[in-house]
Amino acid sequence: MRPYALLILLLCSTISISQNCSNTLSGTVTDLHDGSFLIGATIIVAGTEQAVQTDFDGKFTISNLCNDTYSIQVSHPYCLTKGFKVKISGNTVKNFKLEHHLEELNQVTVEGKAYGNKSKSILENTISKDELERYSSGSLGDALNSLSGVSSLNTGNTVIKPLINGLHSSRVVIINNGVRMEDQEWGAEHAPNVDINSVGNLTLIKGASALQYSGDAVGGVIVAEASKVPVKDSLYGKSLLTAATNGRGSSFTSQLTKSYQSGWYATVQGTLKRFGDFEASDYVLSNTGIFERNASLQVGLNRFNYGIEAYYSLFKNEIGILRASHLGGAEDQVRAINSDRPLIINDFTYKINAPKQDVTHHLARVKAFKKFDSFGKLSLQYDFQRNNRLEFDIRRGEDRDNASLDLQLDTHTLLLDLDSQLTDVIRLKTGVMSRYQNNFADPNTGVRRLIPDYDKYDLGIYALADYRLNDQWLLEAGGRFDYTYMDVFKFYRTSFWESRNYDELFPDIVVEELDNQILTNPQLNFYNTSATLGATYSFSDNYKMFFNYSMASRAPNPSELFSEGLHHSASRIELGDLRFNPEVGHKVSLTFQRDNDTFSFSVNPYFNTISDFIIIEPIEIQQTIRGNFQVWEYRQTNAQLLGIDVDASYNFVKNLHYNHQFSLVKGYDETRDEPLINMPPVNTKNEIVYQNPEFNNIRLALQSEYVFQQNEYPNNNFQVFIPETETIEIVDVSTPPDAYHLLNFDSSIDFKTNKKSTLTVGFAITNLLDTSYRNYLNRLRYYADDLGRNFLINLKINY
Repeated sequence: MRPYALLILLLCSTISISQNCSNTLSGTVTDLHDGSFLIGATIIVAGTEQAVQTDFDGKFTISNLCNDTYSIQVSHPYCLTKGFKVKISGNTVKNFKLEHHLEELNQVTVEGKAYGNKSKSILENTISKDELERYSSGSLGDALNSLSGVSSLNTGNTVIKPLINGLHSSRVVIINNGVRMEDQEWGAEHAPNVDINSVGNLTLIKGASALQYSGDAVGGVIVAEASKVPVKDSLYGKSLLTAATNGRGSSFTSQLTKSYQSGWYATVQGTLKRFGDFEASDYVLSNTGIFERNASLQVGLNRFNYGIEAYYSLFKNEIGILRASHLGGAEDQVRAINSDRPLIINDFTYKINAPKQDVTHHLARVKAFKKFDSFGKLSLQYDFQRNNRLEFDIRRGEDRDNASLDLQLDTHTLLLDLDSQLTDVIRLKTGVMSRYQNNFADPNTGVRRLIPDYDKYDLGIYALADYRLNDQWLLEAGGRFDYTYMDVFKFYRTSFWESRNYDELFPDIVVEELDNQILTNPQLNFYNTSATLGATYSFSDNYKMFFNYSMASRAPNPSELFSEGLHHSASRIELGDLRFNPEVGHKVSLTFQRDNDTFSFSVNPYFNTISDFIIIEPIEIQQTIRGNFQVWEYRQTNAQLLGIDVDASYNFVKNLHYNHQFSLVKGYDETRDEPLINMPPVNTKNEIVYQNPEFNNIRLALQSEYVFQQNEYPNNNFQVFIPETETIEIVDVSTPPDAYHLLNFDSSIDFKTNKKSTLTVGFAITNLLDTSYRNYLNRLRYYADDLGRNFLINLKINY
C-alpha cells in the first residue's frame, strides 16, 4: 500500500503546484451613500500577508491570487470595517462599499463639488461642524456671511438674506433637503425659511454650474442637507443652549437619531428662539424682537441598492420691524435720514408689535431611489410646500390687529433624476422637473394686494457630464432648458395702468374696467436656456486650477412684474413692470488653489455680464393714509459684475494658525454708465486661532473684520416738498456710511462627561469694542445703527 500512497501524495502535490496563482483582484472602494471614491482604504487578504491601499481614484489591485475563495477585510478611517467573501476565478473585479462613522457625518462643505459632487469645476472649501453650531442662535445667512465672496442684504438685524458675489433674492437658489425653497424669496426682506440647526451639511456653489438644481441661479446655489445616518444599530443626539445679552434672549435646539443595521432610521429635531428688542451701542432698537419655533421629522430606509425617505419640517417665525422705519409725514422722513439716532426709541420689551412679519412654512418630501448595476441610480421625488406670510402695518381702529398683507403660496414639485457611471472616466446626470404653484392674496386685509393671485407652471430638463481625461484633467459640461407659464389675475389702478402706457401695449388682457381700477389677466410664457462648461487641472498634490463658464437664464419673479403698492415689512412702496424680459447671465470664474498643511490659499477672480438685469432703486417719497414712505421702482438694464475672493491660512506652530479672507466686487450699470446700487463694499477678515486637542480641545479665536466705505454708488437722491416749512429738501438715500472695524472673540472647551457624551462650553463676544456703525447693505441703515456688543454663552452636549 505504501507505494500507492506515495503516488497519490505526489499527484496531489503536482496538482497543487500547477494551480494558477497569478490572478489579480481589482476594483474600487466607495461611500455607500453618495458613491464618492474613498482614498486610502485598506484591503487585507485574510490568511496572507497581502494588504494594499486605494489610490486617489479609490482604485486597488491585489496580485498573485489563486483560483479560490478568500476572506477580504476592507477598512477606512471614519468607516465601519467590513468583511467580504470573494471567489477568485481568473482576473476578478470586485467593488466594495463602506459606511461612514458619525465622526465624519456632520462635516459642513461649502462652495463646489463637495457632498455628492454637485459641481466638478468650482473650488471646494470646508467648514467644521463646530463652526456651524456657533451660529445656532442665528440664521442661515449669518453662517454663510462668514465666507469670502458672501455678504448679506439685511432688513435690520433679524432678516438676513445671502448675497453671493453681489447677487441675491431670486438669483440665489436655496435647496433644503432636496427641495427648492419656494418661500417668496423674491422679497429683499424675506429671509430664508430654513432652521440652521436642522442643517447637517451646507454646500455653496458660486455661479450656475449645478444645473441639476436650477437654471436660473445667476448668483449661485445653496444646498442644505441633513446629516447622514449610519447603517448600524445606534441611538445618538445632541442638545445646544445659547444665551445672549444683546436681545436678552436664548436659543435651544435638540436632535435625536435612531438607526438600525437593517437600514431603517428616524431623526426628530426642534428649535426654540426668543429674543426681545436688540440694541445698538447706545440705544434700544425698538420693536426688533424675534420668536422662532421650528421642528422637523425624518424617517427612511437606506439599503445598498434602494431606499426611501420621508421628511417634514415646520418653520414659524415672528419678526419685529424697527419701529423708527415707519414714520408720518415727509418732514419726519427727512429728519430720520439726517439724524444720528432713531426718531422712536422705547424701553426694552419682549413684545413684538406692528410693523412685523409672521411667517409659517411647511415642507413635506417623499423620495425613493433604486440602483441598477448597468443603468445607474434612479431617484424619484415629490415635495409640497405651503408658505403663509402675514405682514402687519401700524393701523388704527378695527383693523389694528389685522394683517395688511396675507399671502399663501402652495408649491407641488415632481423630480426624476438618473445618475449614471457610463464608463470608468465618464459620469452622466440627467433629470426632468415639473412644478405647479398657486399664490393666493387674501383680499380681506382691506389693503391693495401687493402681489396678485396667480398660477405658475414650470417644466425643466437637464443633462450634466464629467469626463476624467487623465490624472491631471477633469472636464465638465452640461445644459438645461426651463419653460415657465404664468396665469395671473391682477387689479391695476387706472392711473397707474395709463401712466405705464399699458392701455396701448396690453389691451387684450383687460377683463373688466371698474370705477378707478382695471381687472387684467396676463398670461406669460418664458423659455430659458442654461449651460455650463468647466475643467479642473491638477499640477500636483498641492496645486490645482479650476475654470468654469456658466450661462444662467432667469424669468422675472412676481414681485418684479406685478408689485404696485406698499410693501409693509419693507417700509416702502414698490412698483414692478409687466414688460420685463428674462435675465441672461454669463459668468467666467478662475480659481488657483494651493492646499498644504503649512500654507494654503485660493485666489478666485470672476467676471459676470448680465443682460436685462433687474434692479430696484428709490425714486421719491410718497404720502399715504398710513404714513410717508420711500418709493422704490424696478427697472431693467445691462450689468457687469467683476471681483475677486481670496482665502489663505498659515500654521505658525502645531496649535496656532492664522486665517485671512478678502473680497472685492464691483457692479456697473452699462446702460446708464454708473455703478449699481447695493454692491458689497470691499471687506477683509483676519483671524488668529489657538486650538489644542490634547487639552480638552480648547479653542481661542480673535477675529478682526474691516469693511471699507463703498466709494462707487449711483446717485438716487431726490427732492421732496415739506408742507410744514414750505421748503424743498434733498433726501440723501445714496451716500454710503463710513468704513468700520469690528473685533470678535470666540472660545470653547470640551469636557468628557462619560464614555459616550461630551459637554462643550463656549463663550463669545461680537463687536468686542461696542463700535457704532452702519452697514451699507442694511436696508434700515437710514434710521438706526447696527448691533452693539453681544456676549454669548453656548452649552452643547453630545450623547
